[in-house]
Amino acid sequence: MDKNIRLSGIAYESLVNGPGIRRVFFSQGCIHNCKGCFNPDTHPFDGGDIRDMDELIQDVKENPMIKGITFSGGDPFEQADKFSYMAKEFRDLGLNIWSYTGYKFEYILAHLDRREGWRDLINCLDVLVDGRFELENKKDGLRFKGSSNQRIIDVKKSLKTGEIIEIEI
Repeated sequence: MDKNIRLSGIAYESLVNGPGIRRVFFSQGCIHNCKGCFNPDTHPFDGGDIRDMDELIQDVKENPMIKGITFSGGDPFEQADKFSYMAKEFRDLGLNIWSYTGYKFEYILAHLDRREGWRDLINCLDVLVDGRFELENKKDGLRFKGSSNQRIIDVKKSLKTGEIIEIEI
């Protein structure tokens, strides 16, 4: 496997992309093109920078302040094979793993074996914030999501029960 990933950027110690101090990896590439997206520069698949995943993982290992990892974007599910590789390593470190995606959870589950890495990535996540950003549903005071239509899903409980279990924040 190629151990390189295309990223638009990294937030080294974030408090706004999930609970606790988190390392946030911003994926490069998104097909959703949501009106009002706050990261439109992440949409082109040929933008950003190529980074070595093992170096990124090692850098997280060396920072004891990091309590969680967040994959944002762009859309991490467009590079699910790469993000699942990193997620497995971070999970082994005991870190909490969140991901954002414009895809709905139901769509991901229906296409797990049709898209490379989707099954592995969803099985490594603790939380998924799903759904496209909708400018008309943007509200002040929303925590960890951009618009009220998006859901903050407990992935482990949802997979276990077969029902979507949302986390109230």
